[in-house]
Amino acid sequence: MQIVLVSGLSGSGKSIAIAVLEDIGYYCIDNLPLAMLQPMVDYLTEAGQTRVAIAIDARGGASFAQLPRIAESLRNQGADLRVIFLEAKTMSLVKRFSETRRRHPLSSDTVSLQEAIQLEREMLADVAPLAHRIDTSDLSASALRLWIKDLIGQDRSRITLLFESFGFKHGIPLDADMVFDVRCLPNPHYVAELRPLTGRDQPVRDYLEASPNAMALLADIRGFIENWLPCFIRDHRAYLTVAIGCTGGQHRSVYFAETLAAAFREREQVLVRHRELS
Repeated sequence: MQIVLVSGLSGSGKSIAIAVLEDIGYYCIDNLPLAMLQPMVDYLTEAGQTRVAIAIDARGGASFAQLPRIAESLRNQGADLRVIFLEAKTMSLVKRFSETRRRHPLSSDTVSLQEAIQLEREMLADVAPLAHRIDTSDLSASALRLWIKDLIGQDRSRITLLFESFGFKHGIPLDADMVFDVRCLPNPHYVAELRPLTGRDQPVRDYLEASPNAMALLADIRGFIENWLPCFIRDHRAYLTVAIGCTGGQHRSVYFAETLAAAFREREQVLVRHRELS
């Protein structure tokens, strides 16, 4: 059985993720108490279901410290288990709840919205290390749908390298495992004809490839990843997110993410995200 566990903070996009999985053929269950996870999997196995997506979150009120043991048990039974954890910056979540006028499930007359968000982070702290994390702070719903589909399409028997460009002025992605800063390089933003382009466009590529410092930094980052990737593979990591940041996330970081992805694509499973271009 293929099992996808979807967890994360309220307002981070779990309902979107579950809807995507349902659209591509998964039998979906929302807000299942953690204690019911193993019995539900047993029941669905007997019922002949082969692809199941289950959302678990703080509304179940359980201790998520049990999840690593349950996940290991499911894998020992032969399940192809994936865990996706959706998160977002506190102010992004506050804005979403304000816009939708929904009430946070942990808020009350004595617990403010921001306090509820922090409480939920603490409750779910044991889930995130087991999962592939996605920071939805600056993502549109359509971009999140595409990212979920790309993620589910990967071969779980091999590590997936995910290269993500971002702009430091919008904050560092919460889901990054490695972060590299390329703001020290010449900025195409200050070249009038390059400003409206992105790091995917050939004139920007030519501009950066003419810089010895840019090529030296690119080689150093590539070498660092090549040297340490075997350690992450030996640690049974399913995903490794490498975030490359420049000032605005339009030119230098996009070029670096695309170029590194191309360099590793022949040997590893590779995905590319451009947060500020989504």
